[in-house]
Amino acid sequence: MDTQQANRLVAQYSNMILRISYQYLKQTYDAEDICQTVFLKYLTKAPQFENDQHEKAWIIRTTVNACKDYLKSSFFRRTVALDEAETIAAPAVPDTPILDALQTLPKEQRIALYLYYYEEYSAREIGQILGKSEANINQLLSRGRRKLRSALSAEGSL
Repeated sequence: MDTQQANRLVAQYSNMILRISYQYLKQTYDAEDICQTVFLKYLTKAPQFENDQHEKAWIIRTTVNACKDYLKSSFFRRTVALDEAETIAAPAVPDTPILDALQTLPKEQRIALYLYYYEEYSAREIGQILGKSEANINQLLSRGRRKLRSALSAEGSL
């Protein structure tokens, strides 16, 4: 892989990887670690893709798997937050009541809604990425929308 292609990958996918990782891990520095992990996997495996959508789906699937592996790791379970540590802000995300309410949803609903509305994947594609059936994804989207609507109407933001 040449430098130009590596720069393209970072420019094209780093923000998306950081946002997805942040949805799972809720820590910017952990999301940055996942971002590095995904790019290292890409560089070491050098996968061949049919098209850009296939490449993007591979990046998302690898990101999700890396987040799940991290959450299962003993390091994560034994780590505590350091109040004194300076926190680095998450990637620039507009501060809206919808995104705030989205953060309150259960992880699976939050990820499904994020991939559907922000990354513009269909329920079928999300199912393939997350290893779930399309019906399961539709159910997660429906329940997530209902909870999001309820949370927003309770705040008066709707």
